[in-house]
Amino acid sequence: MSSIPNAASNAENRQRLADAISLVNRVVLGKADAVELAFACLLARGHLLIEDIPGVGKTTLAQALAKSIGADYHRIQFTSDLLPADILGVSVYRRDQERFEFHPGPIFSQLVLADEVNRATPKTQSALLEAMAESQVTIEGKTVALPKPFFVIATQNPLDTIGTFPLPDSQLDRFLLSLQLGYPDPAMERELLLSEDRQTMLDQLQAVLAPADIADLQQQAGGVHISEPLVAYVQALLDASRDHPDCAIGLSPRAGLALVRAAKALAMIDGRDFAIPEDIKRLFVPLARHRLQPRSAATEDAEGIARQLLDQVAIP
Repeated sequence: MSSIPNAASNAENRQRLADAISLVNRVVLGKADAVELAFACLLARGHLLIEDIPGVGKTTLAQALAKSIGADYHRIQFTSDLLPADILGVSVYRRDQERFEFHPGPIFSQLVLADEVNRATPKTQSALLEAMAESQVTIEGKTVALPKPFFVIATQNPLDTIGTFPLPDSQLDRFLLSLQLGYPDPAMERELLLSEDRQTMLDQLQAVLAPADIADLQQQAGGVHISEPLVAYVQALLDASRDHPDCAIGLSPRAGLALVRAAKALAMIDGRDFAIPEDIKRLFVPLARHRLQPRSAATEDAEGIARQLLDQVAIP
């Protein structure tokens, strides 16, 4: 008897998830695919990297997503003089109490926007590594858990931009997906120019989900079925990336696990209890473009290699 209310609750949360996605799409115009992939990344317990030029809606997407799920949100502006303590927090001595008191930094939020993350030095970038990998941070020898859910959306300037530091491979691998928003199409851009100011819309946005609902949806996504032949397809893509002549470093087992988790989340968003090959194909380029390393600048770029792999590996 107890399974009936649970099933009803699950269905209600899935409907509210669809409502949250629609809400974000009303603010971030013409980017329905990116919005859906951002939610899939969240439900797969991953983190999202967005690399694009300024002004195409990266920050708006992060703010709208945070508002729609009722998440505690902080934006960290990464600069060359930012220190790890500015992210993690610092202990301040209280003379009246003769003790140190810890003041948590902005990393202690459910959704963190790491804006222009590659403008900070590698030392400061590394402050995110433990947080993203284990949802905890170590400060002055003490390990402190971060809020749940914990979701990092990082924006990155193109690597040829002045004053940027490339993210190390270990950091890039912690991002489940990498997206590029690009310019809106002419019709959507015209609607954007004629419609209400985005900041006003964000201020008026009301949450349709709660953080506890996200935890439930993440658990549901983990229970989505993925068949043996589909796992074999994922493994074939991994193997092909390691054997590609233009690829210096192929995809790791961690990338394969991330692809499976994301496929399950995307299937659930699309209203299915099972993943299909189209889920893998849709996710593969966003998952692989920031992980693959071309042998040289003269060879195909990482995204081009990822698309070649999709063309070469047969769907079972």
